[in-house]
Amino acid sequence: MSASKPLIGISTYLERTRFGLWDVEAAVLYRGYLDCVVEAGGNPVMLPPVGTWSAETIGFLDGLVIAGGADIDPAAYGAEKHERTGEPSRARDDAEFALAEAALKLDLPVLGVCRGMQVLNVALGGTLHQHIEGHNEAPGVFGSTDITVAADTQLHAILGDRTTVQCHHHQSLDRVADGLRVTAQAPDGTVEAVELDGARFVVGVQSHPEQDIEDLRLFEALVAAARSKAS
Repeated sequence: MSASKPLIGISTYLERTRFGLWDVEAAVLYRGYLDCVVEAGGNPVMLPPVGTWSAETIGFLDGLVIAGGADIDPAAYGAEKHERTGEPSRARDDAEFALAEAALKLDLPVLGVCRGMQVLNVALGGTLHQHIEGHNEAPGVFGSTDITVAADTQLHAILGDRTTVQCHHHQSLDRVADGLRVTAQAPDGTVEAVELDGARFVVGVQSHPEQDIEDLRLFEALVAAARSKAS
């Protein structure tokens, strides 16, 4: 832990990127994740999908965010590719599955965001719906969804009975992995959040809390759990 600020790792992805004079492949991340971690009291550490991630190599972290992004390769959960499923990034899949496994081994506080929740589910043996309607208004446009939160859960202590969240996804959890508990749903029954039974803090949300710097409740809960672990 850096002074009183927990170190929060955030997964990133490789994309062709333009900056300055350059047009190159780079490890990138939407800045909202960084700002939310900082405003919640943590120090962000970007984790690229290259190298070797294990309990030994992430032991310096106090918490982990598995960020949103592209579709997971359906082969990871034993399914054929749906016509609406995007092209997989196996390097990112492998890196984030490794990060998830390492974090769970260390009992590291984890927040899975959108794809990140799906990574947690698949890593633990669950499956996904490869396409659903109504949760992705248009490319690059976030919609809003009212969610109902289950009582007696960590998420309920953070968000209360219900709240409105921002969403941008066309896949969702199908078979929920053993050990994960569904903690929130959308009006159409879509799983909007899960948490891992018995863990210090392992919460996945289908929404995008990094889009709202004015509502830091999830990031504050992650940082608080990370600070508790570090101390």
